[in-house]
Amino acid sequence: TNIDFNDIKGQQNAKRGLEIAAAGGHNIALWGPAGTGKTLLAKAFSGILPPLSMDEILEVTGIHSVAGALSGNLVTTPPWRNPHPTASYVSIVGGGAIPKPGEATLAHRGVLFLDEFPEFDRRVIDTLREPLEERVVRISRAKGSAEFPANFILVAALNPCPCGNWGVKGKHCSCLPIAIERYKRKLSGPIIDRIDLWTEVSSVDHASLGAKERSGEASEKIRERVASARNLQRERFASLGLKHKNNSDLGAKDIAKVIDLSPKVKEELDRAAQSLDLSARSYHKMMKVARTIADLSQSEKITSDHLNEA
Repeated sequence: TNIDFNDIKGQQNAKRGLEIAAAGGHNIALWGPAGTGKTLLAKAFSGILPPLSMDEILEVTGIHSVAGALSGNLVTTPPWRNPHPTASYVSIVGGGAIPKPGEATLAHRGVLFLDEFPEFDRRVIDTLREPLEERVVRISRAKGSAEFPANFILVAALNPCPCGNWGVKGKHCSCLPIAIERYKRKLSGPIIDRIDLWTEVSSVDHASLGAKERSGEASEKIRERVASARNLQRERFASLGLKHKNNSDLGAKDIAKVIDLSPKVKEELDRAAQSLDLSARSYHKMMKVARTIADLSQSEKITSDHLNEA
């Protein structure tokens, strides 16, 4: 059963982050204390993704059929995969004596949800760099190598520390400083760099939790906005002769072709980049996210408001 966005109380900030992630195909991390609804939000996320196109249905169904993961006839909605943190390297990335696709490939054209992200094996987290960058998984074995498609949106959920209470008002964190340090170190710089959106999911006050009325917009309404934003992107890429589908697919050299900032907005971005000391990758990420936010509001130009939200 799908959870509707308006079943989730509060969390407007996180819902907006997920809407932007869906519209531009951006990877997103939801972080905050335990019990704030991160998993619930991630489950509701698949409900705001537009259905697959005919080509995608055939592609995804083919992959699931090869992997022996097909239940029923055709896969018509974006896949949603949720491996457990104890899952082995092979089950997530793929492999085996006869290379077989893993969760990263089964999530192709859909969502790979990694709950308790830092609890995954360090090797798994580091190996995700390749699919997040190149949208494929390459597996080399003595008997030959294989390349599987792995173009998914990564939704990662994480607590601020192993016990989940670090920095939370009115809660006591029982972790040793070294445990917090080790927990943070699990997330190497390169993987953090490949996640476009970091959205805080904070505790919801008890009054809103008990409220009877639904909170925010229904998933269906958000899904329509996401679909329109994606259509705008496709048309823009087609008119420029690019094969991309989403803003998140843009490489550094395509950005200049696709994203045109007015001198005023460019100046604001440069100022922000300097004061936040952004890497080149983060600078480009900010441009891509701003482009998606503009697409969601059906705006051809990126304004200061779009940039500030990004």
